[in-house]
Parts: sequence; C-alpha cells; structure tokens
Amino acid sequence: MRSVREECLDHLILFSDEQLRYVLAEYLQYYHQERIHQGLNRIIEPQHEGSHGEIICIERLGGLLRSYHRKAA
Repeated sequence: MRSVREECLDHLILFSDEQLRYVLAEYLQYYHQERIHQGLNRIIEPQHEGSHGEIICIERLGGLLRSYHRKAA
C-alpha cells in the first residue's frame, strides 16, 4: 500500500472509480514487471541477452512511472 501511494497516488488527482482502477492496473503491471525491487538486490532479469542495441524508455501514466530497457539488436 505504501509504495502505490507514495510512488503513484500522491502525485495524481483522480475523479472517478474508473480512473482509480486504471491507475492501479497500470501501477501493478509496472510494479510486478518493471520496477527495481530492493529484495532482489536491485537486479531485474534481462528480457534478452547482450548489451547492444538502443535503450528505450517505457512510460506509464503520462511519464510518472518510467522504466528503461535495451531494444533487442
């Protein structure tokens, strides 16, 4: 609860239940698939091998949540 509130909800003004559901769904997808977790020693499993290729930024919720990945070469 604290993570979603501090990283997301404290920065938004929501006017409906639909908006809240959308924001929570986006945050949960970000949290479980892209966010760096302290419990994993800040390591994310790479999506593909190699260190070549363009770095792309994935933005969620208008840029509030960002993650960076290397595009497959």
